[in-house]
Amino acid sequence: MPKKPPVAIALAGALCLVTTACAGSSTDKADDTGDNASVAAARSGYPVTLDNCGVTEKYTKAPSRVVTMNGASVAEVSTLLALGLGDRVVANQQSYGMSEVAGRAKAIEALPTGDVKLNDAYDIPREAMIGLRPDLVLSTTSYGFDEKNGFASRQQLKEVGAGTYVSPQGCDQDTSKMTIADSYTLLRDMGKVFNVSGRAEKLIAASEKNIASVSAKVKGEKQPKVMVLFSNMTMGGNDFSSVVAKGIYNDILAKAGGSNAFESASTTSFADLSKEKVAATDVDALVVIAYNDPDPAAYAKKLLKEFPQWPAAKNNTYVTVSDSMYLGPSNDLAVEKIAEMLHPDTF
Repeated sequence: MPKKPPVAIALAGALCLVTTACAGSSTDKADDTGDNASVAAARSGYPVTLDNCGVTEKYTKAPSRVVTMNGASVAEVSTLLALGLGDRVVANQQSYGMSEVAGRAKAIEALPTGDVKLNDAYDIPREAMIGLRPDLVLSTTSYGFDEKNGFASRQQLKEVGAGTYVSPQGCDQDTSKMTIADSYTLLRDMGKVFNVSGRAEKLIAASEKNIASVSAKVKGEKQPKVMVLFSNMTMGGNDFSSVVAKGIYNDILAKAGGSNAFESASTTSFADLSKEKVAATDVDALVVIAYNDPDPAAYAKKLLKEFPQWPAAKNNTYVTVSDSMYLGPSNDLAVEKIAEMLHPDTF
């Protein structure tokens, strides 16, 4: 189920926080004492320590055998690819089928899967995970490390030398408070772990610049009420159980100059709605998120035909998106695409 900066200054500050030494301070002391090992560690950017969901993880070198668990997400694998780290992946279970980023879907498809027999949750069971000999395992939420569900726990993985990481807002398996800032946190954390913080900061700066530009264009405009849902997907008992209520989607909508028509329909990320509830709500625009759906536009058109009373139907106002609406490195593309649909006269 989907849950689915000046750079030099920021980077220097980050390294001072996570490494044992910074130039001009502890490194100088290490030189004075002849502690060459400490000097080498400081210059390499290691060790790196992250506090992640109450677990302290320490990295003394960049991981080289990374496993990305499914989690019905592409956030983690997309982040690794955006940072130029695809060669570190020995087993990837994340797949989306399409992307706003040219070549990304094919790049994900080309990654090794580890030839693992998946469990009923379509993810990597404990024994298979240990057999992959990972030195880092990435999970979208803490579910992927729950021993009760047949997964290797974080402690079990630590015992075989593997680091573990749960993505932002995934600690309690509730992604309803997720924002674009969490995508930047994921980028920064992976930048630190792999000692490529410079790359991470450049990606973040570019995203922030693009979003700021788009938001400036739509500032002061009326915010249309938008229905966001996944195409051809059910998650509950009603006709519309894949309707977005909260989460990163709303942050993207707000920055694109829109608002979620169903934000109050649930306290969790998704609302499970009846057809009557959907019909009674004014929907000015439709955002269809495609998850392995070859023709999300056809689904959008079907919905607009089903609810002709919507302003969205009368004006044929819809857009389809894919992985840029998720946690990940490309949220600015979703902001831009949705804003152009909602406010075409400003572009």
